[in-house]
Amino acid sequence: MTVTPGLRAERPPAAAEAWVTLVTNADYALGALALIRSLNRVGAAGDRVVLHTDVAEADLAPLRDEGARLILADLLPTGAAFNAAHARDALHARAAFTKGAKPPFHTPLDNFVKLRLWQLTDYRACVFLDADTLVLRNCDELFAYPEFSAAPNVYESLGDFRRLNSGVFTARPSLATFDAMLARLDVPGAFWRRTDQTFLESYFPRWHGLPVCYNLLQYVWFNLPELWDWSQIRILHYQYEKPWQADHPRADRLRPLIELWQGIAAGGPIPDLASLPPPPGP
Repeated sequence: MTVTPGLRAERPPAAAEAWVTLVTNADYALGALALIRSLNRVGAAGDRVVLHTDVAEADLAPLRDEGARLILADLLPTGAAFNAAHARDALHARAAFTKGAKPPFHTPLDNFVKLRLWQLTDYRACVFLDADTLVLRNCDELFAYPEFSAAPNVYESLGDFRRLNSGVFTARPSLATFDAMLARLDVPGAFWRRTDQTFLESYFPRWHGLPVCYNLLQYVWFNLPELWDWSQIRILHYQYEKPWQADHPRADRLRPLIELWQGIAAGGPIPDLASLPPPPGP
């Protein structure tokens, strides 16, 4: 097992590929547990890796019990000015979220820990999945996709196909790439408006586009229902409000998606997707 600065793994890898997520608090541990259960239920190949910061053992234990390889990850060695610019209050004041509500446990600076995926050189290929995603069909083919592949950030307008969403992406771990990223990340005056997402879009300007079915954002349900097709969805992404939040502002509009997440999170099977209701009309 490779010893890598900033990472401390509990055990060696068991495969050449890995599904990787990031857990920075108890809430995202809840999300990651549902995600890992969804991977197990579709028979996904590869390791399930949880990069985590200083999260309580009680929150991590269920992930380990579900088969995850836990890797303690340090925050990136960014400077005081960078950290201040990307703190929650400072970032939201400068670049407010106007399309949806970020939950109170969202800490923007933690998002950059995602870049430590490129330090996982025990693996030939990785697919990153945000902890608020569910895998609804086997997607092992993503390990063969080139670096850097991501789906567009489409949930309000078709014009957003030009922007990527970093909730799902493919990567080839490389210490050289990681070092190059750090050199580009924290430069004088740096401000990455949507943290890792904006940075990755800048670092990989010729990113490969995945079909939206590999990262279907939940707001498509009511904003672009013509894009919603249960027969095609591979990965569902609960952007903005989370399905484990009680009575969030859009809970009524997203009820079928929340119930889907709750069932899988509780250990149930992935249902027959053809039996699920269609989205509401425009």
